[in-house]
Amino acid sequence: MDVTDLKVVDAVARHGSMNKAALELNTVQSNVSARIRSLEAELGIALFMRSARGVQTTAAGRRILPFATRLTKLLADASSAARDDGHPMGLLEIGTLETTLALRLPKLIATFAKSWPEVRPVVRTGTTFGLIKAVIEGHLEGAFVAGPVSHAQVHSETVFREELVLVTAPGIANLPAVTGIEQLKTVVFRVGCSYRQRLDALLARLGVPAPEPLEFGSIDAIIACVSAGVGVTLLPRGVIAAALRDGLIAAHEVPSDIAQVETVFVRRLDGYVSSALGEFLHTVRRAESLTAC
Repeated sequence: MDVTDLKVVDAVARHGSMNKAALELNTVQSNVSARIRSLEAELGIALFMRSARGVQTTAAGRRILPFATRLTKLLADASSAARDDGHPMGLLEIGTLETTLALRLPKLIATFAKSWPEVRPVVRTGTTFGLIKAVIEGHLEGAFVAGPVSHAQVHSETVFREELVLVTAPGIANLPAVTGIEQLKTVVFRVGCSYRQRLDALLARLGVPAPEPLEFGSIDAIIACVSAGVGVTLLPRGVIAAALRDGLIAAHEVPSDIAQVETVFVRRLDGYVSSALGEFLHTVRRAESLTAC
């Protein structure tokens, strides 16, 4: 087994396809297949199950995959470090929650891009769980997620603090009135969103049986559904300010242990911090310190 073997394993596992892995590795499918067969023969166990629909990792493949992923990321970091002369440039891939994207990132990215025009920021959205996973697997240099985060493989830094409020249709007068809503539904992001978990905890505290969740992928869709009386949600106060001002929704304060949430920036503990990422974090810290003044 060598470095190339593990890079091939990583690519095949990510794509679920020998052909797509070959395209990424700039080779032909027969070479990828032969490399996998040779490694499986060396180890004496199958790493992938083949079918007409592609390939899937076996239990053994799943056990070896973290080593393959870690080594692939280490090689990429070594290449980045060699090319990084201290002047920020190139691609910067970061992840963020939808709420942070709406509330915080536009100004930050505009400020950063003005200072470092040779850097091309790419922003991907997701849930806290999904973004942390992407950072650990090396698909993102870092991500804004809901804190606190305690994970042996990531470094986390608090960058923002938000106040969550319960958002309902305008006709709901107060928090206790939520218990009287018939066939109550929650309007939320997909599984893995920490706000969704806090909302479930709040409703349980109010004595509301676990409601049926309706999942959406954007803040605008969630606010529109809540405004129409479809259900309730939990969002940062700043995100819903415009809709609240226009009378489209109502916002209700919730207990502080649920309302107060930190947004943290996470990155791999052992990952290389590029000049671009370092300057981006400097921009974030400076903007937040000015806001706090």
